[in-house]
Amino acid sequence: MKQAIKILVVGLGNMGRPHALAYHYNDNFDIVGLCSRSATTLTDLPQELASYPRFNGYEDSLNISKPDAVCICTWPNTHAEYTIKALEAGAHVFLEKPIAETVDESNEIIAAAKKHNRKLVIGYILRHHPSWTKFVELTKDLGKPLVMRMNLNQQSSGDKWGVHKKLLESLSPIVDCGVHYLDIMCQMTGANPVRVHGTGVRLSDEIADDMYNYGQLQVTFDDGSVGWYESGWGPMMSETAFFIKDVIGPKGSISIVAQEQSSSLKSDDIDMHTKTSVLLKHSSKLDEDGNFSEKDIFFNMEDEPDHNELCAREQRYFVKAILENIDLTTHWQDAINSLRIALAADESIRTGKIVEL
Repeated sequence: MKQAIKILVVGLGNMGRPHALAYHYNDNFDIVGLCSRSATTLTDLPQELASYPRFNGYEDSLNISKPDAVCICTWPNTHAEYTIKALEAGAHVFLEKPIAETVDESNEIIAAAKKHNRKLVIGYILRHHPSWTKFVELTKDLGKPLVMRMNLNQQSSGDKWGVHKKLLESLSPIVDCGVHYLDIMCQMTGANPVRVHGTGVRLSDEIADDMYNYGQLQVTFDDGSVGWYESGWGPMMSETAFFIKDVIGPKGSISIVAQEQSSSLKSDDIDMHTKTSVLLKHSSKLDEDGNFSEKDIFFNMEDEPDHNELCAREQRYFVKAILENIDLTTHWQDAINSLRIALAADESIRTGKIVEL
């Protein structure tokens, strides 16, 4: 049996803990440290993680634990610095999205991965979700151009609003969450984005004057396809229609029908962000009388992993990339492409102008 990969987990929040649990249960990994600003005083870690070495300082954790790989789940404004330091220390990196705050920083990270010949996997969790993979696959039958409508609004309060406010110190919802769905749009079209327009609104006095906690964007692709994305965070957000995921083409439409949405499942529930439940395929074919000639088809998604299982699947891909020496060049390019669109939307919101890509 091959020696386990020594892994250091940095960041112990909503993403860091599930990833740490994934490493705990994966025999290919050996956790050599958990790092966060208050790791040594945390009392609410899952029992499985309680006995691992803990560090409050990132550089100390790197120097002492000497990991083969580092999982970085910290605030986006630390991604470039932390990732490059890990790569320079000779470690492979699993990095939560977005890859960085800017395209320039993203290119610096990738240049470091190439220089040190290390694997860098970015956490695009929807790429490991079988239902979302099916969603993308089904859109290939709709013809071109496509109209893609997606949103993810989160009515947050208490600790979750606190997390959102912390995120808003560096990135807007359009950028932080939008990269996932823009990546999906790019997969669906297989086309290049050419134009982005965004609008945004600051809806809270608890965030900086130059930040907005609600935004939407429209992106146009060079095949004529268009995409719309909306994202808002905070206690003022509506629970109505917070989850819209559908695609329309000349031959019909594909929609995610989240049947499990109810009063007991809220928009800030992290499992709701990826759930599909049912895919609905609608055909635009008409008979000689002008009526629909085909019935709608429902695809019940049986393999519906929860958030922890999705993180486990991401880590199985990470170890596969390391052990099988997978070429990640396209993976990096896709991560930068989705970030570039999101940042263009942010620029459009701040300048009031359409951004040409």
